[in-house]
Amino acid sequence: MLVRLLYASRAAEPVTPELVDSVLAQCRAHNPGLGITGILCHGGDVFMQVLEGGRTAVNSLYAEIVRDPRHRDIAVLHFEEVTERRFAGWTMGQVNLARINPSILLKYSERPVLDPFAVSGKVSMALLEELIATASIIGRAG
Repeated sequence: MLVRLLYASRAAEPVTPELVDSVLAQCRAHNPGLGITGILCHGGDVFMQVLEGGRTAVNSLYAEIVRDPRHRDIAVLHFEEVTERRFAGWTMGQVNLARINPSILLKYSERPVLDPFAVSGKVSMALLEELIATASIIGRAG
C-alpha cells in the first residue's frame, strides 16, 4: 500500500547550504533502499517534506525524523493512501524557495514566505503541485 505524508518542521539551527546538503545526502543514501521518494522544500528556517512509499517504510522514516535533533516543531500536514506516486521522479528532490518567484508562494498564502503552519495541508500540497508544474524541483532520481 502506497502512502503520501507531508510534514513541516523548523530548523533547530540556522539553515545553511551545508545543513540542507546533509539532509539531502542522508535522504538520497537511505531512501532508495526503503522505496521512498519525495521532495524537500526549505525557506527561512522552515522545512516542508513529502515522503511517498509503503505505509510501514514512510511511518518508520517519519518516526526517525521526529527524533532528529536538526528538526523542531514537527507537524504532519497531510497523510493519505494513494494509488500512485506523484513525486516518483526524485529519491529526494529539492526546492530552495528563496530561488523561486515569490508570486508562487503568494498565490497560496498571505505573504510570499513559506509558512506551512499557517495554511491547510491541502494548500501546501497545491503549492507542491505548482512547483512540479513550474519545474522548480531540482534533484535526481534513484
